[in-house]
Amino acid sequence: QVGNYKRTVKRIDDGHRLCNDLMNCIHERARIEKVYAQQLTEWAKRWKQLVEKGPQYGTVERAWCAFMSEAEKVSELHLEVKSSLMNEDFEKIKNWQKEAFHKQMMGGFKETKEAEDGFRKAQKPWAKKLKEVEAAKKAYHAACKEEKLAISRETNSKADPALNPEQLKKLQDKVERSKQDVLKTKEKYEKSLKELDNATPQYMENMEQVFEQCQQFEEKRLRFFREVLLEVQKHLDLSNAASYKNIYRELEQNIKTADAVEDLRWFRANQGPGMSMNWPQFEEWSADLNRTLSRREKKKASDGVTLTGINQTGDQVSQPNKHSSSLSVPSNTVQSVQSSYNPFEDEEDTGSTVSEKEDNKIKNVSSYEKNQNYPTDWSDEESNNPFSSTDANGDTNPFDEDTSPAMEVRVRALYDYEGQEQDELSFKAGDELTKMENEDEQGWCKGRLDNGQVGLYPANYVEPIQ
Repeated sequence: QVGNYKRTVKRIDDGHRLCNDLMNCIHERARIEKVYAQQLTEWAKRWKQLVEKGPQYGTVERAWCAFMSEAEKVSELHLEVKSSLMNEDFEKIKNWQKEAFHKQMMGGFKETKEAEDGFRKAQKPWAKKLKEVEAAKKAYHAACKEEKLAISRETNSKADPALNPEQLKKLQDKVERSKQDVLKTKEKYEKSLKELDNATPQYMENMEQVFEQCQQFEEKRLRFFREVLLEVQKHLDLSNAASYKNIYRELEQNIKTADAVEDLRWFRANQGPGMSMNWPQFEEWSADLNRTLSRREKKKASDGVTLTGINQTGDQVSQPNKHSSSLSVPSNTVQSVQSSYNPFEDEEDTGSTVSEKEDNKIKNVSSYEKNQNYPTDWSDEESNNPFSSTDANGDTNPFDEDTSPAMEVRVRALYDYEGQEQDELSFKAGDELTKMENEDEQGWCKGRLDNGQVGLYPANYVEPIQ
């Protein structure tokens, strides 16, 4: 039918838009792969530190840490997937789209205009004859209507005695002329319809030829999409990757190497009855040995970070005591040693990360650390005296300023804050509350609202009331 080729022409424009949709689809999946890889890396880094600092030891500790190694390796594989999706599949679609669709200066695509012109040229002669048929049909139907009206008037005039013979003759002539018009218009209508029927086969052939050209163009796009989707599937499917299987084969082997008997033997030799003992022996008096440190000197001497748990390769029994080996270094040195590599700096967008506050809360999962210092003093008394001084010179003051509790201070909120955890406070800008404890290392203070609720809040969200 005339004008129905518009749907076929529109399919060309739809093909260009579908290329954009497929590129957006792949780009979003690549971002998901990148964010997942980032989260795996962060998770592995954080939990590796927690396990190494925690009380777990020996072969089970190594088996536990194997999960973090697995996460790091899987993270690398997903980064490779992201890279393949963007550098290969995305670029392939982009280049094909550029080669298949050519934009015109006046808008639209060259392929769309060619299809439109081809259909219009093939349809023009037949559409002209169709218009003639419609006109002949209209004229014929009008003549038939006029004939019927003339016959009706003549019939009514015969029953009217007041009508003179001359008027009756005119009505009869009108009927005769209308019958002749009907015959003429009918003949013309039939002739134009026959011409249209004779032109239809050629018209169908010409239209089908242009349609097949559009079909071939669309076939190229469909086959290309199928090819690209298969490549995307290969890039996403890690189950057939040898390196992916090796990761979990190695993980299983590391877990199976965990030996409870071996760990117990190591603990007995290093922390139990088998450890070397430093029995008391007679010692001569020395001024340097007996000099005690004041509370402030002790605090100053302990500044920095203590590195512990330095393991050596070899037999588990011969491992050095992880709890007793220590080395004090400045904090900034440790930070510089930690890996600062970020595999996601290639793009401006960033994935979801674990906040520092959440990270600090997770770090408290262990009841104690393997490097925790245990008191070596003992007493046969029922309870120790908390006010006993170990300072022979009397320099130690249990009520020293460093250990005194913080004074309660009234503060005013600068911004709105919505508590994220049960132990956090929520308040609006301008609200007043009482600060009960000073800011800790993570930047959180403990406070009390006027309704009596006690909890934590960010220290930089409030200011003291003058």
